[in-house]
Amino acid sequence: MSNQHDTIRAIRWDQEHLFLLDQRLLPHQEIYLECHDAVSTADAIRSMVVRGAPAIGISAAYGIVMAAKQRFAENHANWQQALENDLNVLAQSRPTAVNLFWAINRMRACIANISGDPAATLLAEAQRIHEEDIAANLRMGELGASLLPDKCSVLTHCNTGSLATGGYGTALGVIRSGFQQRKIAQVFADETRPWFQGARLTAWELIKDHIPVRLLAEGAAASLMQHEKPAWVIVGADRVAANGDAANKIGTYSLAVLARQHGV
Repeated sequence: MSNQHDTIRAIRWDQEHLFLLDQRLLPHQEIYLECHDAVSTADAIRSMVVRGAPAIGISAAYGIVMAAKQRFAENHANWQQALENDLNVLAQSRPTAVNLFWAINRMRACIANISGDPAATLLAEAQRIHEEDIAANLRMGELGASLLPDKCSVLTHCNTGSLATGGYGTALGVIRSGFQQRKIAQVFADETRPWFQGARLTAWELIKDHIPVRLLAEGAAASLMQHEKPAWVIVGADRVAANGDAANKIGTYSLAVLARQHGV
């Protein structure tokens, strides 16, 4: 697949440190914030430098790598015990993010099996978490795009793209794949109040990756469905229940009701 529509990576590991694209400054400034330990990584998560559950989990995994390296340098014998405080600091940074605790637990399982310097082993595990997320997103995009009709328009809500994940995106990954396959002609992005993730982040991502997008005031969704009839509303899901019910950002429910009313 061409990378023309997939150029953004908000999480970067370089020279033993984590660099996060500061999403608070988008779309006006593109600045990467450097994190050098668990505390600075947790602060970045808490202050919305990085957001989106997959991206939060990946960032925390890299935060653990940096923390373990520090603790091992301070005390070779008891670094695992000392690391527990760092794990707790990261866990408290976003209590509602499922991926955060999943990533911490996966790194904790890896830590339990390490003897000697942990840096290389933990970095490899964090990079696997990162790479697996991108691979899953690419597969999700492929499967989702296969269901789309040709030359359609779609509506999305909040930000579910490269900024919210390790790369490519979940719901926005479906849109990327759909556009790449020439099935999507136009994307509509809701503002997503009160943080305006759609206006500040999703619209920015799509413009950067040369995918046609129109920003939509959230009160205009009903009129859009009545007159232009997007083929799909494609959104992310923070939780999916066993019966198929999904919970996501404020505004997703109203879109679901409107979609049902208009046969979208």
